[in-house]
Amino acid sequence: MQKSVLVVGSHGTIGKAIAIQLQDLGYQVLTLSREGKESDNHLILSMSEPESVAVLSRWLERRVEGLVGVIQCAGLLHSGEKRPEKNLKQLSGDWLSQSMAVNVMSHVHVAQALDGFVKRHSKLRWLSLSAKVGSIEDNGLGGWYSYRMSKAALNMFIKNLSIEWGRKAPASSVIAMHPGTTPSTLSKPFTTNWPKDKLYSPELTAKRIVTVFEHMTPERSGKLYHHDGSVIPW
Repeated sequence: MQKSVLVVGSHGTIGKAIAIQLQDLGYQVLTLSREGKESDNHLILSMSEPESVAVLSRWLERRVEGLVGVIQCAGLLHSGEKRPEKNLKQLSGDWLSQSMAVNVMSHVHVAQALDGFVKRHSKLRWLSLSAKVGSIEDNGLGGWYSYRMSKAALNMFIKNLSIEWGRKAPASSVIAMHPGTTPSTLSKPFTTNWPKDKLYSPELTAKRIVTVFEHMTPERSGKLYHHDGSVIPW
């Protein structure tokens, strides 16, 4: 049976590149996003909403056989006039809530939809795209309150999930990954003066992510990884 991988947030720059990379490696790719044309292998759904759990769970019922992993790419850094906060005065509950909904709850809801299919023998690999700025220990600059707070919360979710699924399915693996800075809609307002040698193409970023994904093991579960495979402190 052909191995399949679910790519969530497949409409984004990195998500699209990951799907292509996986297809080139022979995987069947299942995709989920808020955009695109719905098909047998693509579901249009906003995973930020609680109702999405039951919808995705039903959709996965006849597709879960052969599923070896999930790569969750959903993320929000800015929207319209909303930009990362430079100081405390700019922090608002509404924007923090929106950041949490996309950066955390969309990942939680996908995991909840999948949870019933995770059995003792499962060897499922879960990779959530997170961010180095979510590392509390690494934070020496401050600012970007909502984004940092939501990514730190995502990192804690990943740690928790790795423990729960590690008990439930010892051969499974759950990690978070910082993909590096890639030219995309998400990063565009912040890359004008970014060092060119630290700005990575979507193709290179996707290759790095898929390489880490393919080398995931239970022993390396429960950590936040840099795009080069090194561990970033929580």
